[in-house]
Amino acid sequence: MARIKYYYDTESCRYERIKVSTSDIILNFLGFLALIIVFGFGIYLIIDANVDSPKMVALKKENEELLFQYKLIAQEVESMNNVVASLEDKDDNVYRTILGAEPISDAIRNGGIGGVDRYNSLIESDLTQEELIISNYKRIDELKKKVYIQSKSYEDLMNLAKKKEERFAALPAIQPVSNKELKRLASGFGWRTDPIHGTRRMHYGVDFSAPIGTPIYATGNGTISKTSFDRGGYGNYVKIDHGFGYVTVYGHMNEYIVKKGQKVVRGEVIGYVGNTGKSTGPHLHYEVRKNKEKINPVYFFNMDLSPEEFEEILRLASIENQSLGSI
Repeated sequence: MARIKYYYDTESCRYERIKVSTSDIILNFLGFLALIIVFGFGIYLIIDANVDSPKMVALKKENEELLFQYKLIAQEVESMNNVVASLEDKDDNVYRTILGAEPISDAIRNGGIGGVDRYNSLIESDLTQEELIISNYKRIDELKKKVYIQSKSYEDLMNLAKKKEERFAALPAIQPVSNKELKRLASGFGWRTDPIHGTRRMHYGVDFSAPIGTPIYATGNGTISKTSFDRGGYGNYVKIDHGFGYVTVYGHMNEYIVKKGQKVVRGEVIGYVGNTGKSTGPHLHYEVRKNKEKINPVYFFNMDLSPEEFEEILRLASIENQSLGSI
């Protein structure tokens, strides 16, 4: 049973009974209910702030996994940078040294990437891990540039190696006739007695004495640039343009079996020893020219000779004697 409440009325000096209306009861109930709701919501906020929902837990876990993946990417990029650095070092200090090429400058290898606005879209995205993500992008871009430069460098090295191989194959590096016993070199490069005029004249080649019909070989890869007959000097002769400034001349031939424009390779037969032109006996007059200057052919006889044989050829070629023809 509800307790009856009274209040003291000062005018009547009596205790009067408190009368509670239905509206008062309703208002009191609503106020109490509101208080409970506010208090309950406060408790919810406190709990929610300290206890994650399943969705929040999943999002946090995903964020941690992404952060871990970005850190792994950073480690992989660093590892790849080390590999590229090793390739760059070998490129500059080994391959380019062997091929006689200048190393690539640091300014080219480590040049900037793109413009200042390159990463604006990432910055404007207000990323949580902005610094880490942008750092990774920058390092990946730098790595891509280094890999591109290195790939271009390898293309250059391949071209250099190919040219070096072509140059090596083109050098007139063997004797033009078979001379295993080193007895066919009759006269060397330098001042010699002219057999026709009997005077001392400059001999701009070397003479190999050999029977008529002895095969004559191209001493390096090249293109036949001339085949002709010179009654006053070389007789039947052939010129080979080897490229890289080198030309060889083969004189006093009995016959030649090549024609102008024909490609030949080192060791290929181009004709046969003869006694044509101003010649005192069957022999081959052989010249080497570099950039139109006549140079001593003996210095190129290194591919088919041992070091000892090469020394002997140099000695024989240095003997001042009479040449076998007048050029």
